[in-house]
Amino acid sequence: MSQTEKVMDKKVMDFVSEKWDREIVPQLSTYIKIPNKSPMFDPMWSEHGYMEEAMSLIESWVRDQPIAGMQVERIQLPGRTPLLFIEIPGKGDETVLLYGHMDKQPEMVGWNVDLAPWKPVLAGDKLYGRGGADDGYATFASLTAIMALRDRGLDHARCVVLIEGCEESGSYDLPFYINYLANRIGTPSLVVCLDSGCGNYDQLWLTTSLRGLAGGTLRVRVLEEGVHSGDASGVVPSSFRVLRQLLDRIEDPVTGRIRIDPLYVDIPSERIEQASEASQVLGTAIYDKFPFLPGMQPMGQDLADLVLNRTWRPTLSVTGADGLPSLMDAGNVLRPQTSVKLSIRLPPTLDGERASKLLKQVLENDPPYGSRVEFEVEKSASGWAAPATAEWLRQSVNDASRRYFGPRAAAMGEGGTIPFMAMLQERFPDAQFVVTGLLGPKSNAHGPNEFLHIPTGKKLTASMASIIHEHYANRGAPGAPEPVTDAVAA
Repeated sequence: MSQTEKVMDKKVMDFVSEKWDREIVPQLSTYIKIPNKSPMFDPMWSEHGYMEEAMSLIESWVRDQPIAGMQVERIQLPGRTPLLFIEIPGKGDETVLLYGHMDKQPEMVGWNVDLAPWKPVLAGDKLYGRGGADDGYATFASLTAIMALRDRGLDHARCVVLIEGCEESGSYDLPFYINYLANRIGTPSLVVCLDSGCGNYDQLWLTTSLRGLAGGTLRVRVLEEGVHSGDASGVVPSSFRVLRQLLDRIEDPVTGRIRIDPLYVDIPSERIEQASEASQVLGTAIYDKFPFLPGMQPMGQDLADLVLNRTWRPTLSVTGADGLPSLMDAGNVLRPQTSVKLSIRLPPTLDGERASKLLKQVLENDPPYGSRVEFEVEKSASGWAAPATAEWLRQSVNDASRRYFGPRAAAMGEGGTIPFMAMLQERFPDAQFVVTGLLGPKSNAHGPNEFLHIPTGKKLTASMASIIHEHYANRGAPGAPEPVTDAVAA
C-alpha cells in the first residue's frame, strides 16, 4: 500500500469515526427508544404509530445530509408497511443497491437489571437496546460510507438505498415494492446488505449463505373445556403429550436431528471447506459466544460440524407457547389445548414454501387419538446462497479488511433468514453480493441484552466505502476490466 493510500484510508476512517460519534450513536439511541415491533408482533402497528415514528427519525436525518443530487421518498402502498427509497447519483452506468430494515423483534425477557429493550445504554464501546444492530444502523452507515467517499473526492456508481418495515415478519411487503420500483431501481451489479453477522470483531466477515424459514403455530385440542386431572387422566389423552408426539415427527428428541429427509440438501463442497476454515479462525468462540449455563455443553464437539449445523442443516426451535397457565395458577386440571410457536430453519437452497407445505402435511396427517391438530403457517421464506465471487470483489473485500481491521476478511454462512436476498438474487442473477453486519459474539440479536459494537460499526462503514469505490473502479469507470468470477467465495 502506498503512502498516499494510507493517508487516504486514515482520512476516510477519521470522517466515518467522527460521523458515528457526533450523529449516528445519538440517532441510534433515540431510535432504540421506539418500540417499533414488526407487524407479526404488533398487528396494530399502524394505529400505534411507532413505525411512523421510526421512519420519521431516519428520514429526517437522511434529508439533513449534504449529499448533492440525493432524492428521498417515503413510499407506502395501500395496506403495506412503509418503505424509504433513497437515490444518490454517481458516475458511470452501474448501480449499487444497499438494504436495511427498521422494524424490530419484540421485547423478550431476561434483560439485565440495568438494561431494557427500549432503553439505550452506552457502556464503553457498546450501545445496548433493541434494534440498534438489527438493523437500525444500516441507513446511517450506508449514507456515511458514500459521504466519506465524496469527502475524499473518490468516485462511486449510482446508489439506491431501500429501508423496509417488515423484515422481521418475513418481508412479505417487499416484493410489491420491488415490482413497484423496478424501473427506478434499475439493474444493480452490486448488492450490499448490512443485516447479517460477524464471527468476531477482529476482521470483516462476509455472509455466504442464509437459511430459509418455515414458521407458524401448532395447535392441539382434545377437549371442549378443562376437566379434573384426577378424574380424566388415564382416559383423556393429554394435549401436551399429543403435542410431544407431533414434535417427535419432526425432530429426534435425543439428538435434535430433523427426521424429515426432504428438508436436507447436499452441502456444496466449498461451503464444507469454508466451515472448516471458519472453525479454525473462531475456535470455541463458535459456541462460547452463547450464554451457556455452567456445565452446559453444545450439541457436538466437532467445530466445523457445528458451523454446518447452524448454516446448512434444518433445525427446530419452539419459541412460544399458549394454553399453559402460570405456575401460580396451575390447578389440577387437564387442559383442553396446547399451542406452540415453531421456527424451522431450512437449508439455503431449499424452497421455503414447499417446505412449509410438507411440514403442515407431516404434522396434520393422522392426528393421534383423533385430536384436533392444526399447523398455521405464518412465515415461509427461502434461504440464499451467494453466487460465485468476482475476483475484483474478493480482492476489494480483503483489502478493506486489512485497511480498517488488520487481518484479511473471513467468510461463513449464517443461520438467520433475510428473505430479501433470495428475492434479489432471483431478480438480479448477475449481481455481486456483499452481505455482512455487526451481529457478533454475545450481541444477542432478538434476545435480551442486545448490543451494537461501535468500533466494528465504524470499521464496517469504512470498509463499505472502500468496496463501493472499488466497485466503480472495476465495473463503472471508463476502461474498467470485464468482471471475472471465481467459484470459491472470499
